[in-house]
Amino acid sequence: MKRFSLNQATTRHWPLPDLVAGCAEAGVTGAGLWREDVQAYGVERAAALIRDAGMTVTSLCRGGFFQQSGWEEENRRAIDEAATLGAPALVLVSGGLPAGSRDIDAARAHVGEAIGRLVPYALDAGVQLAVEPLHPMFASDRCVVASLRQALDLAAPYPAETVGVVVDTYHLWWDDGVWDQIARAGRERRIACFQVADWVTPLPAGVLLGRGLPGTGCVELRRFREAVDAAGYTGPIEVEVFAEEVWARPGADVLREALAGYRSHVAELPAPVEEDDRAP
Repeated sequence: MKRFSLNQATTRHWPLPDLVAGCAEAGVTGAGLWREDVQAYGVERAAALIRDAGMTVTSLCRGGFFQQSGWEEENRRAIDEAATLGAPALVLVSGGLPAGSRDIDAARAHVGEAIGRLVPYALDAGVQLAVEPLHPMFASDRCVVASLRQALDLAAPYPAETVGVVVDTYHLWWDDGVWDQIARAGRERRIACFQVADWVTPLPAGVLLGRGLPGTGCVELRRFREAVDAAGYTGPIEVEVFAEEVWARPGADVLREALAGYRSHVAELPAPVEEDDRAP
């Protein structure tokens, strides 16, 4: 359970002080944070809140959206915020096609160039840029990086300590090549963040909000955890869920269910007790 981290998106309407207090009460020591919430609370204030509770920030979401004007300045600000929070990784969602464009190859090439522009700044700040591939259905408007292979190819020209990738079960579960790419990510030391959520059907009208708590959908979550472990990843495991029905519930209840689902469907199963080891 030491690896469990609650991503702030999972309890979207839980104020940050309540999230921190709830995690502390449950023995959870890690949280993935979102820039909008941190900015609203105050970056340095949020950093102190987390630190004083004995917790760590496991990632900051998000940078990227490289098709938008002013992307470089905005991503530099995101890197600064991650450094202030002590977040080891800034999650990058690349953004979709530029307005009026149908050239997805050019859009992906621009993502690689943009990451290269940010590398020296991130290196100085001690923050790893974590390229997150999203499910292909988001390629047009949110993320032209649609597979772990594409994310690793974009990261390849840059030092592993500065550019890594995100393994997110919700976005990658469909890909039969993902297991080889997770192994590759491990060899290249590029797994910066591991996030788990289930795929729940039927999908809601807002497809982005179809992420379920562990155990509520069809993803082999433990297989993913075993794969990233085999690749050498030993870091936090964030539960990151977007779902209106989850957000409508009290944060403490959601955290309890997230922990239960994590134990049942993600975490390493306890070793069976041998007959001779049982107390008489």
